Amino acid sequence: MSNEELQSWVERISVDYFGVPFRHRAVFNARLTATGGRYFLKSHDIEINPHQLTAYGHDEVESIIKHELCHYHLHLSGRGYKHRDEDFKRLLAQVGGSRHCRTLPGREKARKLPFRYKLLCRSCGQEYLRKRKMDPARYRCGKCSGQLQLLHLDAVTQS
Repeated sequence: MSNEELQSWVERISVDYFGVPFRHRAVFNARLTATGGRYFLKSHDIEINPHQLTAYGHDEVESIIKHELCHYHLHLSGRGYKHRDEDFKRLLAQVGGSRHCRTLPGREKARKLPFRYKLLCRSCGQEYLRKRKMDPARYRCGKCSGQLQLLHLDAVTQS
């Protein structure tokens, strides 16, 4: 599917489900990996992940488009466009959009193992799991104030 076909698809969904035309640009972005699409607040453009179309088909991408159009129309009308806003949740339920996109094949491991690092206290053995790498020299154990050692969980089995 080309960007022109995506543009007309988004315009058609906007009129059919929201009753308001989509007057900006919709394109595919193959660099998107962890998300189904994006709405840009400044330019009002929408980007869609083409891998979602390849992996799950038109129905999944249509629900992603509805999700992004909820951001678009609510933002332009000055109402709550963020995920946590009631206006967003209500409109998303009305049009049948998805709250979250499906995980792409091959990325399940990243979702199942959210912790990549383990900090281990050298004195008492207390463990701290972390998603992001950090400098253990800048911190101490909260239990005994001992020194911490950083371990990468790919090298160590998660307990």
